Amino acid sequence: MTGKLYLEADLHTHTVASTHAFSTITENCDYASRIGVKCIALTDHAMAMPDSPHVWHIENMRVLPRKICGVTVLKGVEANILDYDGQLDVPEKHLEHIEWLVASYHRYYMENFDIADPKTVTDGYLRLFERYRVDLVGHPTTKNFPVDWETLAKAAKERDILLELNESSVATGKSPKENVVGMLAACKKYDCEIAVDSDAHFWNAIGCASLAEKIIQEADFPLRLVVNADFERLSERVRRKHPNIEL
Repeated sequence: MTGKLYLEADLHTHTVASTHAFSTITENCDYASRIGVKCIALTDHAMAMPDSPHVWHIENMRVLPRKICGVTVLKGVEANILDYDGQLDVPEKHLEHIEWLVASYHRYYMENFDIADPKTVTDGYLRLFERYRVDLVGHPTTKNFPVDWETLAKAAKERDILLELNESSVATGKSPKENVVGMLAACKKYDCEIAVDSDAHFWNAIGCASLAEKIIQEADFPLRLVVNADFERLSERVRRKHPNIEL
């Protein structure tokens, strides 16, 4: 990336294990190593997504080395928030294998989907925070799931959970700029850290966040709150929340 923001980690990436993505973990890490990204989180979709990998994918991530092509790998999942009760589609017994838990709303698995009001969606996130040890809320700025930014940012700060500025969601128009600006303003107010991620589905998107960078600059958002701009700061966070993990 150019400009003032540089991502030393990309905490939301996909591989061919999610069959709507097109690169392997090795290809992702190889590209990351070439552009100076020090860490990526492997976050293929969990089971509610129609083309998600089998649960054995989660169970068997233990065979992956900590570093691939010199890049640190966090073995994670993008779990689907199933409802406004905050339930995830990863059974509790499998969560112990997860080093990086991204929780996201997607409309694709919700029957007769209709956009809910911000209070309903926000309450869903709050129930999620009560139930699970979430690391990152995936693309909360999407227009399909409007939220009360003040309430969400305050709760995320209290629970030590990152909110995400998702480059892919911005690029595809799923996250309107006004939603991103609203999230950044609330995070700045409550000193809530965020992650800026590619949500890469092909290797050449790893570490790419030029649209997000521009919005951050325009919003005068402090880079000290972008946790994955500094690998050492990210490592401290991981050790704090997952003391059994050695990066």
